[in-house]
Amino acid sequence: MVKAIILVKSPKKLIAARLRKTPYVIDSFPTSGQFDAVAIIDVKELVQIKEVANQIQKINGVDRTETMVEVQ
Repeated sequence: MVKAIILVKSPKKLIAARLRKTPYVIDSFPTSGQFDAVAIIDVKELVQIKEVANQIQKINGVDRTETMVEVQ
């Protein structure tokens, strides 16, 4: 399993709730600071991270994302 954190910039107040509906997102919560929400994902293969990030970027109201992959 590969875990990653996707930081999301969005003016939408309920973006964290929308992120939770995305496949492979195991947790999501709003944050303060440069990004408005965090999505924690868990996938089987590294290449799936890009697919999940692309799905998140297609959500209405998402301005940009930044992905950090867990290093073991």
